[in-house]
Amino acid sequence: MEHAASRPIGIFDSGIGGLTVAKAIASALPNESIVYFGDTAHLPYGDKSPDAIRYYSLKIVKFLLERDCKLIVIACNSAATAAHSVLMEFFSGQVPFVDVVNPLVDAVAKSSVRRVGIIATKATILSGVYQQKIAAINPNIEVRALATPLLVPMIEEGFVSGRISDAIIQNYLSDPTLAGIEAILLACTHYPLIKGRIQDFLGKKVAVLDSTDVVVDKVRQLLSDTGTVAIRKERSHQFFVSDYTDSFEQTTRLFYKEEIHLEHIPIW
Repeated sequence: MEHAASRPIGIFDSGIGGLTVAKAIASALPNESIVYFGDTAHLPYGDKSPDAIRYYSLKIVKFLLERDCKLIVIACNSAATAAHSVLMEFFSGQVPFVDVVNPLVDAVAKSSVRRVGIIATKATILSGVYQQKIAAINPNIEVRALATPLLVPMIEEGFVSGRISDAIIQNYLSDPTLAGIEAILLACTHYPLIKGRIQDFLGKKVAVLDSTDVVVDKVRQLLSDTGTVAIRKERSHQFFVSDYTDSFEQTTRLFYKEEIHLEHIPIW
């Protein structure tokens, strides 16, 4: 059991946005080791076919299992939407999975909120996954979804505060689609970087929810249920990408808040 507990948590994303989830897990569970894989060779997943995303995800999970991961977090909305059920079936009994969609859906569906807004990439909004899952659990919640495609490139270019970012955020959040909401879901792993600015614009009466905290809670629960909570501070983190550029390395500091080294490993 000690060996099982000391194994790392695997986390993957289509790029480096999932580092917000990795950082949250590393901060909340300081004894745990992490193996992160960013599929930078194929980003963004949002414009790929579901079959392609499933193929990429299967290959990445095999890589993470070769690294002896005890639990795998799908830190990508597109992969969670297209590949979660396939991964659960293909790797049944081998490893538990946590994704960024279901814990966030559960949190809002079980709350007292009656009008919720969702902002995400075009692909996530068009998939309707959040709308469908929330309606399946609590049909009394009115869901208002808005695609906000400029936010990801804005964040990746470092515009997370200031006049430029505030103007774009204000333009989106002023859309009539979001009028009267009681909560808003940030359905993209990039968006936690601008959560404070979104909260400032919407005010304290609107709850601003992202996947980081609820994913951490789900990971903590699964580790406890499986008896694999790391009890010794012997952690080591590894960060892999399928394609490497200096700009990727620099941008990681925005998402992880610490200087980390990306290791290039072409698994394709």
